Amino acid sequence: MMEILVFKTNVTSKKKVSMVAPLLTSFPTIRQWNFDLQDRDKVLRIESTELNPASVELLLLTAGFNCRELDY
Repeated sequence: MMEILVFKTNVTSKKKVSMVAPLLTSFPTIRQWNFDLQDRDKVLRIESTELNPASVELLLLTAGFNCRELDY
């Protein structure tokens, strides 16, 4: 089953998105992802099957970024 996870991040530019892109793209259960840099929360939306939000938070943390799941 496909689910959409939404995260607040501190990824603030296209350059920073390009730093995390390889990590997100390599995750096998992530189908699509995108950042909304215009949003005040710099939202990361992920379409995935079987993805633990804590895994995404840890993934971005290893790249030097903060990430927290939002309730929507």
